[in-house]
Amino acid sequence: MDISVVVPLFNEEESLPELCAWIDRVADANNYSYEIVMVDDGSTDDSWKIIEKLAVDNPNVKGIKFQRNYGKSAALNEAFKAVTGEVVVTMDADLQDSPDEIPGLRKMVIEDGLDLVSGWKKVRHDPISKTIPSRFFNWVTKKTTGIPLHDFNCGLKAYKLKVVKNIEVYGEMHRYIPVIAKWSGFKKIGEKIVEHRPRKYGTSKFGIERFIKGFLDLASILFVGRFGKRPMHFFGSWGTVSFVFGFTVFLYLTISKFFLDKTGMTQRPLFFFAILAMIIGTQLFVTGFLAELMTRNAPGRNFYLLEKKIRC
Repeated sequence: MDISVVVPLFNEEESLPELCAWIDRVADANNYSYEIVMVDDGSTDDSWKIIEKLAVDNPNVKGIKFQRNYGKSAALNEAFKAVTGEVVVTMDADLQDSPDEIPGLRKMVIEDGLDLVSGWKKVRHDPISKTIPSRFFNWVTKKTTGIPLHDFNCGLKAYKLKVVKNIEVYGEMHRYIPVIAKWSGFKKIGEKIVEHRPRKYGTSKFGIERFIKGFLDLASILFVGRFGKRPMHFFGSWGTVSFVFGFTVFLYLTISKFFLDKTGMTQRPLFFFAILAMIIGTQLFVTGFLAELMTRNAPGRNFYLLEKKIRC
């Protein structure tokens, strides 16, 4: 199959028929074999009924329905398990992403050899309450991850099938899929300027709570990506620094008591800082050891993505 189009959605009943027909026109015009995987993330409107009708009319339409609202990351993760297309394209259901971008995205994956292509909505049609936080978020993410993308959160992306089959998306991690892909070894990441259309139906689901959760998930993905299989390197390093600092101060106070000013150790505030530093250092060490034990006994402790094999 040439392409799989993944559409996560929540309460988008008005836009689904138009979106499905648009994708169908693009696929026919380019002679693509295709599938549309729509994931209903616990909608409270008639979105699922619309999907069922579309699936009857078009055998290329597939649907997944959640019992309740789990979030966009969960929807993408489930869809990625089901897709079979050579190139997987994700887009939002609100018609702000144009299916006309699909051929260009696919070309960059197939002909340019990119693992992932992220859309960049250079000209946006969103309110300032959404655009300013988004620009700040994208700037911070670019600086902390070293991935030169302008729009991490753009729902319009294209992937090699191998990429989506070897990453896990959860929490609010859908906005960090390029980061997850990079840490998994898929480093050929590109960007394409795409059209951002004004919302035609419904209202935006964006809220400040998603902005806050996004930064918390950024901290999580950076930590897991670098230290997920070697947590002792993180906790042990900081534990060593803290313990050595505390022990050095404690040693200084001991020498000072017996050979210098004879001042009682416990009468000096520095004594308590030294004890605290050694306790924190010890706790970090213990945390590192426990994390190592959990990592070594985790189901995916020895899962590594292989590029190639020869007679193995």
